Amino acid sequence: MAKGYWIGRVDIDDVAQYMKYVAANASPFAKYGAKFLVRAGAFECREGNSRSRNVVIEFPTYADALACYDSPEYQAAKALRDPVSQADLVIIEGYDT
Repeated sequence: MAKGYWIGRVDIDDVAQYMKYVAANASPFAKYGAKFLVRAGAFECREGNSRSRNVVIEFPTYADALACYDSPEYQAAKALRDPVSQADLVIIEGYDT
């Protein structure tokens, strides 16, 4: 079964408040087996548009990636993020060779 990934791009307006989201998302991420592959870091936008922060999170399966996002625990964390940031998020199935 193919892995699942979250690919996110975020601009943060209030870092202190955003850190509450970071603390709150730890539990659902652990529950659904999330592993950060990219978490901020240096980058260059060579084409298109970008945001100031980029993340790639790997899940054991695509179903886990979807379930994590839809979980009440993650939605509660997201409610902390929404007022203090703008985000783009894609949940995508990995390529299974």
